[in-house]
Amino acid sequence: MKKFIESEVSTAVETYENLSKKSKISRQILTHLHRWAGLVLALFLFISGITGAIISWDHELDEWLNPHLFERQSLGDPLSPLDLVDRLEDSDPRLLITSIPLEIEPGYNLTLGVGARIDPDTAKPYELGFNQIALDPVTGEIRGSRMWGEISLNRENLLPFLYKLHYSMHIPDAFDLELGMLFMGILAIIWTLDCFIALCISFPSVKSWYKSFTFRWRQGNYKLTFDLHRSGGVWVWGALLILAVSSVSMNLYDEVMRPLVSALSPLNPDPFTSRTPNSRDQPIIPLIERRQIIEIANLEAKRRNWETPMGSMFYEPDYGIYGVTFHELGEDHADFGLGNPWLYFDGQDGSYLGDRIPGSGSFGDIFLEAQFPLHSGRILGLPGRIMVSILGLVVAILSLTGIIIWQRKRLVRARIRNSTVQ
Repeated sequence: MKKFIESEVSTAVETYENLSKKSKISRQILTHLHRWAGLVLALFLFISGITGAIISWDHELDEWLNPHLFERQSLGDPLSPLDLVDRLEDSDPRLLITSIPLEIEPGYNLTLGVGARIDPDTAKPYELGFNQIALDPVTGEIRGSRMWGEISLNRENLLPFLYKLHYSMHIPDAFDLELGMLFMGILAIIWTLDCFIALCISFPSVKSWYKSFTFRWRQGNYKLTFDLHRSGGVWVWGALLILAVSSVSMNLYDEVMRPLVSALSPLNPDPFTSRTPNSRDQPIIPLIERRQIIEIANLEAKRRNWETPMGSMFYEPDYGIYGVTFHELGEDHADFGLGNPWLYFDGQDGSYLGDRIPGSGSFGDIFLEAQFPLHSGRILGLPGRIMVSILGLVVAILSLTGIIIWQRKRLVRARIRNSTVQ
């Protein structure tokens, strides 16, 4: 009996030691994966974190920096947006207006998105040098124009520059691919996986789990740096995962997120995913006038008993699709909830293509609709935007502290190697 007990105890100890060794090996593997993922991500997450904290307030900051683009200077009754757009296109046949507010806010100019029509001499779009125009709503005078997203630090382009830097690093397009969005989407996948790896290695044992939530404020710079990286990440882990997943969704919507979600939940048809976009050099010029689309959209809204007015419309030349959204005056940015409802129509014959009604459809539809509101914080309104700004700074701090920790350990390992050789 004694020998049996001793044998069983010996076996248990040996099993525990083997499990401990395997656990240590697994932890080492995860630590290495986290280290290399962090080194790959650090610079890009630092930039995206800082820019994300800023662009949470892009509209407000843009208006503050560029009052000449947004603030109305004239007196009198404004013309209708459609009349202003017709006059602008008649004065410059190169222009194809692609986005139009259907109501003008008091005290503001009319800001329009602009594309180019086809030059008959070259069979290519005209080179405009701008894709946004601000019109005085009374006189129709052009108050300013800019190329949204241009690499420039001047006042007119600063906020659009930072916005595009946030999601594409301004990597140029090629082969009809948005390489910047593709690259950042791949990094977002790595970030998502690394969120789970980081959580695993942040809790080395059940007994010392509380250490992963504490900060050693008075035990030296290195320990504090380590705690800011580990404990800081643990405290906001859920929010970081939301940012990572929503980044995948917005950068790789058609390539990854929609197919993945559709495998788990049925989705309503999307008019954009059902069409192959034309090359940017071959825009689809609409055959249906804007006023006709507005009439069709108005009839559809009445059929649905919608009381919210039409707020704005766009035309997407790559797909040949009109979109009309419904919202109250000044609520075009959808500062709370899942956004505004949309109706979509074909630009060639005006046929109805579908809709996007926030909060409707399957679980998968609602999940996809929530990605931008979650990423921007607008799903919670002003408190959400403040939270996202703070999270952007946290992401930057986690990236910076990760590099500091790696460099410190690298120097220690180098000293150990040198002392061994000596």
